[in-house]
Amino acid sequence: MGKAIEKILVERGHTAALKVDVDNRKDVTDKQLKGCDVAIDFSTAAVTVENCKWCFDNGVPVVSGTTGWLTRWDELTDYCRVTKGTFFYASNFSIGVNIVFQLNQELAKRMSKFTDYHAFVEEIHHVHKLDAPSGTAITLAEGITKNHSAYQSWELVQSKDGDLSRLQGRDDDLRSKELKDRVLPVTAVREGEVPGIHSITYKSPVDEISIRHEAFSREGFALGAVLAAEFLKGKSNGVFGMEDLLK
Repeated sequence: MGKAIEKILVERGHTAALKVDVDNRKDVTDKQLKGCDVAIDFSTAAVTVENCKWCFDNGVPVVSGTTGWLTRWDELTDYCRVTKGTFFYASNFSIGVNIVFQLNQELAKRMSKFTDYHAFVEEIHHVHKLDAPSGTAITLAEGITKNHSAYQSWELVQSKDGDLSRLQGRDDDLRSKELKDRVLPVTAVREGEVPGIHSITYKSPVDEISIRHEAFSREGFALGAVLAAEFLKGKSNGVFGMEDLLK
């Protein structure tokens, strides 16, 4: 992602003034950081909160696309407000995915009326992705649980041998659990070098309805992150997301 973002930054007339990673973080000074207009963080869940706090302490707005850390959301956004920082977060920066987020919410509202359909979410990513489910899948699942009256929560489900795999909503045990507990099943698959595939499916005994998004490369995510950085330039004191950018 860092390489993809830098490529688009340059194409759009910007400069990557500072590049920080695990090898040089201890050598980078606050003065160097303050020379940047915006920081874009695609690191890991283990360090992203500290990265963002470091930027807020130095008055540098942050765009973050790191996933897997949202249990600390309140901690970080409260810190952002206390330090009068500026923060832009998205679980996925693809314009197409964010359109799917909106479609997903609208479909969930409509499907609440039809009890014969049961829903499930699936995501597929490359084998290097550490967190499961993806932040995008979580956003999709929450879009359903907040807008569909039948689903109270979501759960990452596994195959009987313990491996994350495609269940496709057809496993009898999974279906009975879902209908009993009103839990939305989410599956996560790790294979090859897949940039990202996400699908939402509603299945009845006679048919199924699906929304699917497939990324062909990381460039769509990188462009969205750069657009978010451009959006933050000149803004202060706030927490923003893709809905703000798309408006």
